[in-house]
Amino acid sequence: MIMKKFLLIFGCACALLGMDEYALAQENNQIKTERENILIAYYSLFGHTRKIAEKIKDETGGFLYEIKINHAYPQNYGALTEQAKNEIESGFRPELADKLSDLNQYKTVFIGSPNWWGTIPPAVSSFVEQSNLAGKQVIPFITHGGGGVQNTVEDLTARCRECVVKEAWSGYADSTNGFDAWLKRALQP
Repeated sequence: MIMKKFLLIFGCACALLGMDEYALAQENNQIKTERENILIAYYSLFGHTRKIAEKIKDETGGFLYEIKINHAYPQNYGALTEQAKNEIESGFRPELADKLSDLNQYKTVFIGSPNWWGTIPPAVSSFVEQSNLAGKQVIPFITHGGGGVQNTVEDLTARCRECVVKEAWSGYADSTNGFDAWLKRALQP
């Protein structure tokens, strides 16, 4: 009799543990699938935006994609800023060095951009305008040298057709002030 009770209790415990393992596996698959649905696209000339993009990848497990263009900017800072200003004023859109073949797999797209002359750089404009982001959650993150967000998010939103643009994060150069709280809010449905 004691042996039957033991076997019954042992069998129930094994069944419950098996169910817990199954539920845990399902939860892990859901988290993995959600993270596979995250794209982190960024443009970074001096590495500040790249650093934030990598931090987002570390926290979310999303896919990191660097927006690259087919032309180089001058090494001289003054010449660089003048060229950037001229490109922005003329509406220049550089050719992207490589394109993502399929954005359909991503539900959430983080877009990282520096603030150039109060807006997003032409490379980011090219990426947004050439990508089908319709129906996706777009989450901007902006780095700057002291100018703040200015029109970066507004201009990105105007180029983003039929997507939902969520709250942006911005930070001075390598600063991550407020980053963790923002990321938690950004990932909420």
